[in-house]
Amino acid sequence: MEIRYKDKVLDLTEPQIMGILNTTPDSFSDGGKYTVVRSAIEHAQEMIRDGATIIDIGGESTRPGAPEVGVDDELKRVIPVVTELRQKSDVWISVDTSKPEVMKQAIEAGADFINDIRALQEPGAIDVVAGAAVPVCIMHMKGKPRTMQKAPEYEHFLPEVHCFLKDRIEACIHGGIERENIVLDPGFGFGKTLEHNYYLLANLEEFKKYDLPILTGLSRKTMLHKLLNKKPAECELSSVVGAVICAGKGAQILRVHDVKATAEAITILNTMNKYQK
Repeated sequence: MEIRYKDKVLDLTEPQIMGILNTTPDSFSDGGKYTVVRSAIEHAQEMIRDGATIIDIGGESTRPGAPEVGVDDELKRVIPVVTELRQKSDVWISVDTSKPEVMKQAIEAGADFINDIRALQEPGAIDVVAGAAVPVCIMHMKGKPRTMQKAPEYEHFLPEVHCFLKDRIEACIHGGIERENIVLDPGFGFGKTLEHNYYLLANLEEFKKYDLPILTGLSRKTMLHKLLNKKPAECELSSVVGAVICAGKGAQILRVHDVKATAEAITILNTMNKYQK
């Protein structure tokens, strides 16, 4: 399995690491650390050296309770970093956004991949992605970041997640996006209780039935630090464990903060898998 954009190919026969680069002042784990372009680029280059093959740049916090960010502010946070990183590296650049205008300008600045927690539901988003023929990750989320963790309820949890993703796959294809350009994210931590998250993790293999790449992001999330009674920044080890579990259950793209430790763990997993009968 692979994803392609123009002359670039990302081989997904082994899990790939997506390094998180938040250019926001209020992200739950590293908010405010990379709001200056220079520091953002330095961190991106460090993650690339440590083993990231994708850098995911986000200009709007999606933590529970996060306020919405205007288009102009998000553009100011994201586009200079995309532009500078593109000049310095041929790494895959992902932009974590739901806004069509941010998608459009990011692609023009050199982004190769769109990562949308709202699964291209904003008016015009599908048109931008289809027109650029760029790969996109569509994620399941119940509600919106500001309210999604206020007692999320489901009648039938996993079937509802599948139903949502099936509908969005169909909408994307109907809107002109090639099926091979779609990546799925079941949405750990987005409108889900602790129990929902671990049920999702236990049944992650179910999402392989779509025959599409699976992206997961457990890194430093509530399902880890709440369970272990730790702060998000103290959850490097548990985040790596979560990433390895996801890879073992079929995830091809692992969205993480702690790139070096995750890369080492995945090297062990990949080596073991070579000898599996």
